[in-house]
Amino acid sequence: MSYLNYVIAAYAVFVVVLGWDFVATRLQIRRELRGARLRAAREAARPGKTATNELIR
Repeated sequence: MSYLNYVIAAYAVFVVVLGWDFVATRLQIRRELRGARLRAAREAARPGKTATNELIR
């Protein structure tokens, strides 16, 4: 009895999940950075407000 197919499938699933984790993290970082830039631009465009480098919660 050979477990070769099981081992190949297990490694394939591992590589797919690892790849998806990498891609999903990159996409989330890109989305968050874009949101932060847009918020900063909106804040800078508000009349009567001075732009600061301070983060607001």
